[in-house]
Amino acid sequence: MLTRRGFAGLASCALCGLAEFVATDASAQSTPPPAPAGFSRKILSQMDGPVPGYVTLVVEINIDPGTLVARHTHPGIESGYVVSGGLELPIQGQETRMLKPGEGFQVPVETPHAGAKNGAVKTVIVSTYVVEKGKPLASPAPA
Repeated sequence: MLTRRGFAGLASCALCGLAEFVATDASAQSTPPPAPAGFSRKILSQMDGPVPGYVTLVVEINIDPGTLVARHTHPGIESGYVVSGGLELPIQGQETRMLKPGEGFQVPVETPHAGAKNGAVKTVIVSTYVVEKGKPLASPAPA
């Protein structure tokens, strides 16, 4: 289980910069921005809606063993499904969960969360984001 101190450590990890998440306009993004070593994101589909001012993205996320995902937020809901591997997922206000293949999760709007990869295999997640247009897909969360 990730403690509050451990969670704070995730947030400050120099290798966990949020460059992999930053998108200036998700609705106009045809390819994801460059990602740091150990993390990649591929947009599988994207469309406007479900209401004006929002965009829906389906994204494949690949996380190499030992890669930490820094604490961050999204300007909308994230609904994810673990395809392979595993992920420790601390979401503010919830118990930290250890996710394994076949399990899903949801992160509420603007809720800080992070991720730690455990094990010796790559983790693959497919997430659907319903986010506000024109806002970065993710932003660093305050400590």
